[in-house]
Amino acid sequence: MTTTADPDQAEIPTVSFDREPSSYRHWKLDVQGEVAYLRLDIDEAGGIVGGYELKMNSYDLGVDIELYDATQRLRFEHPGVKAVVLTSAKDRNFCAGANIRMLAQSSHPWKVNFCKFTNETRNGIEDATANSGQTWIAALNGTAAGGGYEMALACEQILLIDDNSSAVSLPEVPLLGVLPGTGGLTRVIDKRRVRKDRADVFATKSEGARGKQAVEWKLVDEVIPKRAWDETVAERAATAAAASTRPSDATGVALPPLEREEDADGIRYRHVTADFDRDAGLVNITVHGPEGDVPDTALRVHELGAEFWPLAMTRELDDLILRLRANELELGTWIIRTKGDVEDALAFERVIEQYSGSDWLVNEIRHYFKRVLKRLDVTSRSLIALIEPGSCFAGALLELALACDRQYMLDGFMEEDSQEGEPAQMVLSASNFGTFPMSNGLSRLGSRFYGDDDTVAKLRQETGRRIEAAEAMELGLVTDAPDDIDWEDEVRIMLEERASLSPDALTGMEANHRFVGPETMESRIFSRLTAWQNWIFVRPNASGPEGALRKYGTGRKADFDRKRV
Repeated sequence: MTTTADPDQAEIPTVSFDREPSSYRHWKLDVQGEVAYLRLDIDEAGGIVGGYELKMNSYDLGVDIELYDATQRLRFEHPGVKAVVLTSAKDRNFCAGANIRMLAQSSHPWKVNFCKFTNETRNGIEDATANSGQTWIAALNGTAAGGGYEMALACEQILLIDDNSSAVSLPEVPLLGVLPGTGGLTRVIDKRRVRKDRADVFATKSEGARGKQAVEWKLVDEVIPKRAWDETVAERAATAAAASTRPSDATGVALPPLEREEDADGIRYRHVTADFDRDAGLVNITVHGPEGDVPDTALRVHELGAEFWPLAMTRELDDLILRLRANELELGTWIIRTKGDVEDALAFERVIEQYSGSDWLVNEIRHYFKRVLKRLDVTSRSLIALIEPGSCFAGALLELALACDRQYMLDGFMEEDSQEGEPAQMVLSASNFGTFPMSNGLSRLGSRFYGDDDTVAKLRQETGRRIEAAEAMELGLVTDAPDDIDWEDEVRIMLEERASLSPDALTGMEANHRFVGPETMESRIFSRLTAWQNWIFVRPNASGPEGALRKYGTGRKADFDRKRV
C-alpha cells in the first residue's frame, strides 16, 4: 500500500490468513499446563503493508490475523488449557491500539474489513470463555489505549498494574475524531456495566482512568501493585482454571495448513469451491457434502481429527469467506450451493448432536461452525442460495441457505436432465431451531419468521423429512420455486437486477433485514457501532485533509466542521 492524497485510491494488497505459531511476528504463545500466556510483542517493522511503523505495541490487520490463529489453536490443539492470560511482553506498555498512520493511509474498504475481522476475533474470545471453558484474563502490565483496551474488554477479567502511570482509555473521540470501533463503547456499558454518564466522561477523556478510579468505575476488575504482579496474575489464572469444564487429559487436534488452489478464476479446496464470474460481479460457491463412512463414535472423530468432514469443511469455508471479503471487493453477489447426499449430511449432523454435550472436540466443532455462519451473516455481500437436484441443504447445511438474503429452489428437473435421481429437496432438523444462533440470539428460522411463533412451531413438526420445492414455497422456506421452463431466466434476471443496484445501498439494506428482533451486545457491536464507525471514518472531520486522522502526530489540531448532521 502507498500513501496517497486520497486513501480510497490506495493499493489494497492481497491478504492471506495463513498463520501458525512459528510464523508469528507479533505474539508469543507460551502454554504452561492448564494456563497459556499470550504475550503481545509487536515487531515495529512487521506491518502487513508498508508505510508505517507499529510503535508502542500498536497493531494492524496482520497482528489480528495472528491473534485469530492463536485463539483457534488454543481451542483445538490445547484442550488442556483452561485459562488464557493475555498480556504484553513490553514493560509498561500493553497496547496502544490500532496504528493511527495505518488507518490514515488505508482505503475505506480496508478499514471496514479490518474493524469487522477484529470484532469477530474478539467475539470469538468471549465465545471461548462462554462455551469452551477457556477463561481469558487480560493482564494489563502497562497502558491499554483504544483498541488495546478494547482487546482487554473481550476478556472475562481485566487486571491492571498499579505503577502510578498505567491506565486504560478510549481516546478515539478526543484525539482522532472517530469511535472505538471494535466494540469499545458497547462493551463498556453493556458488559462492564459502567454508568452512562461515567462512560461519557471516560470516552472523552484522552488520558483515561487508572488506579482506584478504574476499579470504582468498573473499567477494570482489580488493580495490583507492581511488586505482587506476577504472583497475583498467576493466582487469578489458577483460580479460573480450577473452575473450568475442559478436560485435563485430552489430546489436542492439530490444525495443519489448508490445501488450496487459487488463480484468477477462483479458489478451490477439497470440500469448498468458489468460481468467479468477474463480468457479472459474482462468485459461485459450492459446499460439497461428506463422502464415505460416517464415524459412529467420538473416538473415531478424534482419530480423524482435522480430516473429520465438519471440521475440514468449516475451516475451508471460514478461509474462503475471509479471502473473498478482503481480496475480491467487486464480487458483490455470492451464489451458494451445496452438492452431496442428504442422508450423509444428516448422519454427520447426528454425530455432532449426539456428542457435542459430552466431548470437547465435537463441542468445539459445533461452535466453530456457529461462528463461521455468523461471519457469513455480517458479510457485506448479497447472498443468494440456489437449491437444485443434487443439493444437500439439510440440517446444519440448510443454515447456509437460511443465512442468504434469498433462496431459489428448482421445482422438478431441468429439461436436459435425464429425470433420474430425485428433485431438489431440503430437510429441517433440530439444529435449525437454535443450535447455531445468530448474533441477535435468534435462530435463522426465528429471524426469518420473527414475531410468527406459530409458523416456527409448525416447522418444528416438519423435521426429519424431505421437503420439495412446492411445499418449501408453501412453508415459506424459499423465496421462489420456478420450474425448469422459468428457472434460468428467473435466476439470470434476479442476478442482473442485483448487479444494477448501488452496492452501498445494498449493504445497508441487507444488514437491516438480516438482524431483526432483539439486540444483544454482539449485534449492537456489528449492526450499530460499526455502521457509525464506518460513516464517521469517511467524514472530513476524521479523514479529510484537515481531519483528526491526518493531523494526528503533526502537533496541529484538527479543524472540525461544527455542523451536526
